[in-house]
Amino acid sequence: MRLALTLLIAGLIAVAPPARAQDLPLFDAHLHYNDLAQEPFPLAHVLRLFKENGVRGILANSRPNDGTRLLYESKPEGLWVVPFLRPYVTRADIATWFKDPRIFALIQSELPRGYYRGIGEFHLHGNDAAHEQVRRIVELSVEKGLWLHAHSDVAAVEILFAHNPKAKIIWAHTGFSTAPETVAKLLDTYPALIGELSYRGGITDGQTLTPAWRDLFTRHAGRFLIGSDTWVNERWESYGSLIAGYRQWLGQLPPDVALRIAYKNAEAIFGAP
Repeated sequence: MRLALTLLIAGLIAVAPPARAQDLPLFDAHLHYNDLAQEPFPLAHVLRLFKENGVRGILANSRPNDGTRLLYESKPEGLWVVPFLRPYVTRADIATWFKDPRIFALIQSELPRGYYRGIGEFHLHGNDAAHEQVRRIVELSVEKGLWLHAHSDVAAVEILFAHNPKAKIIWAHTGFSTAPETVAKLLDTYPALIGELSYRGGITDGQTLTPAWRDLFTRHAGRFLIGSDTWVNERWESYGSLIAGYRQWLGQLPPDVALRIAYKNAEAIFGAP
C-alpha cells in the first residue's frame, strides 16, 4: 500500500508542471467573443476567467466585431486587449468573404476607428488566396502596418506572402497537423510569419513535449504564440483546462523560451502595453 502511494505521488510529480509555469503571464492570441457567447458569458465573467488563469493579454477578434469593440473599449483593468478586425458578420461569411465586395467595404468602414492592429482571423485555403480581393486586403494591411491572422493551409500562406513579401502573418493553428519540418522551413523562409498554437496537433505525446516541437520552440523561440480559440461556447466552458494544458508543456521548456511563447513574443510583436 505504501509503495503504491509512493508511486502515485511520484507519477503526479513527474507530470505536474514546475511551479514557474504556473506563474507565467499569458497572452491569448486567438480569442473570439462572438455574439452567441455574450449572454451566457457576460463581460464581467470573461474578465474574471482571464484573471483567474493568469491571462494578462488577448488578441481579440469576434463575429461580428461588436464583441471585440466591447472588450477593447471597456478598457479592463489589468488586461491588455489587442483588437483585430474580423472580416465576417455571420458564420456564412467564412465561405465567401474573400470574394464578397461587402466585406472589403466592411474593412474600410471599420479601420477608421484607429485601434485595430490586424485583420482576421479569416479562413482561406489554396487558390482562394489568389483572389483579387485578397490581394487588395494584403496590400491594405502592408500600407496600414496591420497583421493578418490567417486560418490557412501552406499553399494559402505562401500566396499571401507572394501578394506582398512585406505582409505580416499570424498563422492560426500553425497548420493544424503540418509537419514540424515544414513549419520550420516556412519560418526560415518568411521572417514575418508567427505560429499561433490553438488546436495544433503533435506538440505533446500524452503530457510530454515531443522532441520535434521542443527543438522547434527552442530554435524559433520568438516565433510562436498560444491561443484558446473560443469559437464556440464549449471552449469558454473549458477555458481553464485549455490554459492549464499550455502551462503543462510550457513548464517543460527552458524558462526563457517558455516566457517568450507565453507572453513576451506578444510584447515584441505588438509593443508592450
